[in-house]
Amino acid sequence: MSRVPPPPPAGPETEAETAGALPARQRRRAATRILPPSRFTGPIPWVLAILVALVVIAGSGGLALRNLAANANAGVGRAVSVQVIEPNPDLRGVRAAAAVRALTRLDGVQAVRQVPEAELAAMLEPWLGDIAASGDVPIPALIDVELAGPASPAAIARIETALKAAVPRVRVDAQGVWLRPVANALRALQYLALGLIALVALAAAAAVWLAARGAFSAARDTVEIMHLLGASKQQIAGMFLRDVLREATLGATLGTLAGVAAVWALGQQFAALDSGLVSGGGLRVTDWLAIAAIPLAALLLALATTRITLERALDDML
Repeated sequence: MSRVPPPPPAGPETEAETAGALPARQRRRAATRILPPSRFTGPIPWVLAILVALVVIAGSGGLALRNLAANANAGVGRAVSVQVIEPNPDLRGVRAAAAVRALTRLDGVQAVRQVPEAELAAMLEPWLGDIAASGDVPIPALIDVELAGPASPAAIARIETALKAAVPRVRVDAQGVWLRPVANALRALQYLALGLIALVALAAAAAVWLAARGAFSAARDTVEIMHLLGASKQQIAGMFLRDVLREATLGATLGTLAGVAAVWALGQQFAALDSGLVSGGGLRVTDWLAIAAIPLAALLLALATTRITLERALDDML
């Protein structure tokens, strides 16, 4: 019984023809599989997780402070306080009523409210005690005014001019002036949060740079063999980038979860204060979208740092 002879062994020309027949993508995959995977094992994923968690916490704090400052400015930016200073209680009430009528007729005034004496006494009781409601201490009549526009110096001067004709002794103050130091402090904390985010980003880039240099040094001999076999710089870099993508994704995910959990716990603590000023610092939907972009930014930073590091290392070696 005749047998079919085996095919002749593939020579160099046959191998070249076969390699040329393969698509470019398959040739790159085959060339990449020749090298053993270079893993960024060690503490790098956990370092990235810690840094991403810090950025999430700092970013959330900065966004909350921005919302808090915006709500505070919106609440008192148009508010004006008018004090009618008169020691005689009977005359004080008459002049306060005259001031309310003058303010009501003034253009640009949206709402006028005279604060009751009982409410004033309750506000002063923590400092004056029971004497605040006894009538022995002359307390100025207080009128809250809400303007249609911002309480600018020109608007304050216009109100003072209108009241002097009706009330001899009156004092007009923009409520935003009293909160200006608070607004400056909130703005400083926002800049501090931005600075912390920048420092953490530099630390993350430095950690990835060190890891990429170490992984490249460990696989230096293999990289040289791969280059002699015809692998391009893109193929060699792709071998490292796959490991960076995997481990950076793990670290960014863990860090985001830890940071969001910390932000939620802090939010519950501040919500328990039941303060109107603190409640204005809640995070909005757009803020959460910005927080969700933090792990993506960390992933892109890790990939970009690794690519730049490998390209420079390959240029120096090859």
